[in-house]
Amino acid sequence: MSNATIPSSPIASDEAFSAALRPWAPQGAFADLRKSGWERFRSLPMPRRLDEKWRFANTAEVTLDGFNLAAEPSAAARSRIAEKSHLVDDASARLVFADGHLVHATGISAELAAQGVIFEPLAEAVKRRPALLEKYLLKSGTNLGGDKFLALHQAYCESGYVLYVPEGVVIEKPFVIYNWSVAPDAAFFPHALVVAEANAKVSVVDFFMSDTATAQALAVSASDIHAAHGAGVFRKVVQNWNETVHSHQIDCTHAGSDAEVTTVAVNLGGKRARFESAVRIHGKAAKVNLYGLTVADNRQEFDQRTFQEHNAPGAFSDLLYKNALLDGARTIFSGMIRVAPDAQQTDAYQTNRNLLLSGDAEANSLPGLEIEANDVKCSHGATTAQLDESELFYFLARGIHRETAKELLVFGFFEEIIEKVDNDELAAVLRDFVHAKFRRRAAASA
Repeated sequence: MSNATIPSSPIASDEAFSAALRPWAPQGAFADLRKSGWERFRSLPMPRRLDEKWRFANTAEVTLDGFNLAAEPSAAARSRIAEKSHLVDDASARLVFADGHLVHATGISAELAAQGVIFEPLAEAVKRRPALLEKYLLKSGTNLGGDKFLALHQAYCESGYVLYVPEGVVIEKPFVIYNWSVAPDAAFFPHALVVAEANAKVSVVDFFMSDTATAQALAVSASDIHAAHGAGVFRKVVQNWNETVHSHQIDCTHAGSDAEVTTVAVNLGGKRARFESAVRIHGKAAKVNLYGLTVADNRQEFDQRTFQEHNAPGAFSDLLYKNALLDGARTIFSGMIRVAPDAQQTDAYQTNRNLLLSGDAEANSLPGLEIEANDVKCSHGATTAQLDESELFYFLARGIHRETAKELLVFGFFEEIIEKVDNDELAAVLRDFVHAKFRRRAAASA
């Protein structure tokens, strides 16, 4: 079902939505889900400066104006994008999207298929797996402020993938998904649905990339991760848009008893990039880790909102977000740990560390706790500091250029996060991405 015939019109118009939904009318339940998303989107206001859940954000630059659903890319563009999508080759399977259109797919092995593993584009799953989608797709809202954007995502949701791993199936190699921005002023809405049944193990890598350095775009992505009893899910999210992209990412994780879910989020690109991550722990002794790495420069704004909800006893969650800021960049971190009355013996942590590399950079941190149980171990904290001058002097005294010395110290700051990645190939890619950002800065100032 293609968007190729949809007229160029702003995505916030009834005409654009009606045209986008028309091909999906035969898929009754899915079409109804999208209609309800559109109705909710139309009923909600745009975020305002005084909204508590958008505190410190520059809401004046939050816009939907001028963005359109893009036509399918040309054959040449499809080939070029597929060729560029080899950052992690040792994978179980691969999907490549450009402006929300599938341009390449490498399917799962016959062995995995025989075990009942499902990995396919969302557009196919809508037709082939209606019961699975009805059970898991977009069943959680967001309590972090992005309601209007999640509703818009629901209205236009047809891009993305479904990954289902049956009980007891353990998969060593990751599933790798690429989402590329190609056409100027394109809007796209990728969704990730990951379901791991009891004692299943799986990992995924989601890349968000730009084909050019100048094409503006709007990306509103969302994910649902469901980890049943004893399941393990490890997700790596790599956001490296160009610096004209407006990005909204809304993730929701559900962890059952004894499940272990880890997310490593790397944020480098975008003009404005907002990342909402809600974790809901429903089963006892579950373990959830949230790690983040951000490099912000120029006038970039990275807005990070998190929620760790403990609803069962004896569970563990740990959040560590590290941000490095240069020039006039801004970051916002607002996190909350909530412990329900029955969630005794909760063990939860939340830490935000900011490294300021410029006197004009601005880091805002708002960690918080809401604890209704009396036998818990919870802590939260935030630090904001500049580079240690003695460490910087050590490099300068050995003839290392000041900007290179800063880069090396930033890598030392970030290594704690990169070391969490369980894939050497991906870890090398992440280091290259951060190096590339510093190299672009050096070239621009030369």
